[in-house]
Amino acid sequence: MLVWQVVLQVGPAPAQPGIGLWLLLAFWLLLAAMATMYSAFWLWMMIDCVLREPDRFFWIWLLVIAPFPGAIVYAVARFFPQRDFTAPNWMRAWTRGKELARLETAAHQIGNAHQFLQWGDALREVGRWDQAKSAYDQALQKDPQSLPALWGAALVAVYQQRPADVKDFCGRILAVDPQYKFGDVSLAYGRALQDLKDAAGARQHFEQHVKRWRHPEAVYRLACECRAAGDTVAAREHLQAMLRDIHGSPAAIGRKFGRWKSQGQKLLRQLR
Repeated sequence: MLVWQVVLQVGPAPAQPGIGLWLLLAFWLLLAAMATMYSAFWLWMMIDCVLREPDRFFWIWLLVIAPFPGAIVYAVARFFPQRDFTAPNWMRAWTRGKELARLETAAHQIGNAHQFLQWGDALREVGRWDQAKSAYDQALQKDPQSLPALWGAALVAVYQQRPADVKDFCGRILAVDPQYKFGDVSLAYGRALQDLKDAAGARQHFEQHVKRWRHPEAVYRLACECRAAGDTVAAREHLQAMLRDIHGSPAAIGRKFGRWKSQGQKLLRQLR
């Protein structure tokens, strides 16, 4: 009723609301809906900034001082570049239902490691982690040396936060092919060592890793291990080298590594 009263105050009140008044009312309702949606989006960006953004003080200031278009700027500059967006698991499972059924049938009828591997990969991609673990386990029972099955099992273990299993699976892969997945397996192995509180092993592994692959995350993690061991000189050198690598990379790649750049700069300031 309040909105209708405001609309009627625009001009002389007609005996019955005309088309123009209904259009004006619809326009104001649309504006209200858009404002509500943007407010929700702004709140989402603010929460993400507070919880995950290393340079949160600058971005919080921007979001507070200029809510519009601050939330859009934050989303474009920080939120989206650091995430790979995919369809929700329930949607992917729904759209791939027939494929999952076909792969399950093939796995049980043919029974080779390859069929269980394909089934496990599909289950993992739609977020059915427990079933994917079972499929990979059956693939490894039939072929314990299957590198794709070991890597799939490692990815499931990463999601389920089982660092001991991640270390085991990745270690078995690296023993056969140290360059498998272009350093992703080696990086996962190093993360597992850190999760298991093996500081000496993690530092040694990352020192070898960064000689072959210059993943900013790996360099940053190595710097953290150096700092924890009291070797601030080495930590500073690794961070400075990482920042030089990021600054010298193409803009699109630099934005992708924005998280590690921000954390590296923050840690470097603490070492001074």
